[in-house]
Amino acid sequence: MSDFTIKNLLDVKDLGPGHQLDGVLEGRFARQDLGCQAIGISHQRVKPNQSIPFSHSHAQSEEVYVILSGSGRVLLGDEVRDVRPLDAIRVAPSVVRTFAGGPDGLEFVAFGQHVEGDSEMGEPAWPDAQ
Repeated sequence: MSDFTIKNLLDVKDLGPGHQLDGVLEGRFARQDLGCQAIGISHQRVKPNQSIPFSHSHAQSEEVYVILSGSGRVLLGDEVRDVRPLDAIRVAPSVVRTFAGGPDGLEFVAFGQHVEGDSEMGEPAWPDAQ
């Protein structure tokens, strides 16, 4: 394996089509494409006025999300925060999180330590109507 890899995130397969994410989220998970062993990275786009239909947390992995464009909201536990471009959001492993896109949608990059089987999926518990 090379000591480095360059891969445009838009060239990574979008996992949204054909799943519950179709029409809601583009999700490009580049860990394997980049040959990463200890970290994960993804590029995600939430469509305008849509919410990701699941939430998740981790047992061990801290994550950072960086908003690239658009606007929206992030649900962190039972707290909702507005987000905008260049907001960086650090999330501790046990905090349940998910995102919703605003009128222009929401584009972000997520990265953190990769631990196989570390994710726990759930239903989003937005405290108000989307």
